[in-house]
Amino acid sequence: MNTSMNTMAKFIFWSRWLQAPLYLGLIVVLAYYVYEFAVGLIHLIATAHDMTETATMLQALNLIDMVMIANLLIMVIVGGYEIFVSRLNIRAHPDHPEWLDEVNAGTMKVKLALALVTISSVHLLSTFIDPAKKESATVMWQVIIHLTLVISAIAIALTNKLIITSRQRAFPLKHDTGNG
Repeated sequence: MNTSMNTMAKFIFWSRWLQAPLYLGLIVVLAYYVYEFAVGLIHLIATAHDMTETATMLQALNLIDMVMIANLLIMVIVGGYEIFVSRLNIRAHPDHPEWLDEVNAGTMKVKLALALVTISSVHLLSTFIDPAKKESATVMWQVIIHLTLVISAIAIALTNKLIITSRQRAFPLKHDTGNG
């Protein structure tokens, strides 16, 4: 019985590798965003002399939006793989991202929520730059969705903070002074 339990535990632990193709798929999505960014940048450069200031701003915001989504993808790909699949073993690499040292499931949720709020902010800003192109109901729903994302991000951050605080109280470190 002990051998079968051990085999089952190993199989369950191995199953985390089933997520690896999902992260590879997100890398394909990232490559698509790089392509779309290049097309948008070339379009901006090629038509810059014919564009109004508003059109230039909207195109720039579109490019910023693509970068923000690419950043979100990197966080999910690198952070998710590190948390749920396997260590990347890149700590000694000179380009090791600093944020990766602090990544766990809780901080990942907070970082993702804040990234979504930022992306939503860029979309909302582009709506406010040229509101005549949007119906009032569309603008209203964009604001409502943005506020919902903001409230959700705050709730996720507060929940994560409460979890960290309760863990620190339950398992205090010997060198912990009790401050903060």
